[in-house]
Amino acid sequence: MIRALVLVALAVALAGSLAPADEPKPLELPALKRVTRNETISVLDPATGKTVAKTVSVATPVQVQVAIDPKKTAIVVCDMWDDHWCKKASERCAELAKRAEPVLKACRAAGMTIVHCPSDTMAFYKDSPARKRSQDAPKADPPKAKDLPNPPLPIDDSDGGCDDEKPAKSFRAWTRQHAAITIDEKLDFVTDSGAEVYNVMKQKGITTLLVMGVHTNMCVLNRTFAIKQLVKWGVPTYLVRDLTDAMYNPKMKPFVAHAKGTDLVIEHIETYWCPTVDSKALPGGK
Repeated sequence: MIRALVLVALAVALAGSLAPADEPKPLELPALKRVTRNETISVLDPATGKTVAKTVSVATPVQVQVAIDPKKTAIVVCDMWDDHWCKKASERCAELAKRAEPVLKACRAAGMTIVHCPSDTMAFYKDSPARKRSQDAPKADPPKAKDLPNPPLPIDDSDGGCDDEKPAKSFRAWTRQHAAITIDEKLDFVTDSGAEVYNVMKQKGITTLLVMGVHTNMCVLNRTFAIKQLVKWGVPTYLVRDLTDAMYNPKMKPFVAHAKGTDLVIEHIETYWCPTVDSKALPGGK
């Protein structure tokens, strides 16, 4: 009898010691969003020379804690190409790719799914197991997209957004994802289709998506696999704010430095589309 009780106790202790290794711990992430409120300010009326009250909308940053399950989380790597028609944009993307690689490696090891989305380059990956894995995911019908407001961006990118001294005419310079980012052919997915991303989500039970890559005011917001579409489908989505960049030329409104232009777009996303997180809070972040 005593021996049987000892054996039961050992079995319970052993099971308890194995459980944490079998189930990844939830990640607690500080996320940033912006809440709009109306505020009354005093302004000078140039027509009368008198001070009048004016109501303006102010976006206030709010930090919230979110818990994500690594096994139910995917990272979408948006258009981190090997080259770009805008040379400065290409240089910044190369630096982002180098910084993203250790984060992606650690997040993969923690149980997250990595979905590489280098648009317009699927021909390069036609024989890739990661590409075929995306194509083979069972078809899943996404929910009806929500009809959401689409406020204008805080920057003018109508010139293409290139900040080269002498910008080239836009052309498709990219052929693949940047080589600094590893594609694990046994685990990862490659696609440039929002429908295929949704299929992968349903196949793997993904409930949360993190988005990193370029360019925040263009592809990161507007691709079929990116922020606007995901939010319209009701998917909890977060932008990794320090692993992104914008296509913005400081010679265009609001006439601020390139980095400030990127910050303004990130604040726009936090206000109208989804919260953001910093890669330092993710596995592998520094």
